Amino acid sequence: MIKFVGSYSTVESLPNTAFPEYAFVGRSNVGKSSLINAVVGAPIARTSNTPGRTQELNLFNIDDKIMLVDLPGYGYARVSRETAMGWVVRLEKYLLGRAQLKRLFILIDSRVGVKDSDLELMDFCDKNGILYQIVYTKKDKKIREKHQMEISPNNHGAMVDDVLITSAEKKIGLEILRKIIGIK
Repeated sequence: MIKFVGSYSTVESLPNTAFPEYAFVGRSNVGKSSLINAVVGAPIARTSNTPGRTQELNLFNIDDKIMLVDLPGYGYARVSRETAMGWVVRLEKYLLGRAQLKRLFILIDSRVGVKDSDLELMDFCDKNGILYQIVYTKKDKKIREKHQMEISPNNHGAMVDDVLITSAEKKIGLEILRKIIGIK
């Protein structure tokens, strides 16, 4: 059973549960909500073609055992700089303050590759010991940027060794994500 718990504008307003949390974050328009929907097999997260639509912390309860968290995107979105900076502060507060967080999935658009904002988040997680895993999305699409940087867990102390390759549209890599999260 999948249940939408709610959208929360502040970390302080999040419900304090004992369920392990698995959070999804990435640059705006990386396909975060689409991947969440594909992983759970239901349209629970709101999708949009417009970057920056997810603006709150969205929680989903899976079988009264697990919480999935759809975090606001970072990077390109048509919002004020002040709003974007507020998202960064809230993201950092969430990552540093949620003892329930078991793993952060940092989503990267495989057509575009790693950007400075991705590296900044990875460095933040490394410095603060926040376990994260890189998940490439949209692997079924054509690569747009030829000279993409390779990511190595050797350079990132909090990064899980396995880099995942996914496509919500073609259902690539979903079983691995489900297994990591504990979804049947």
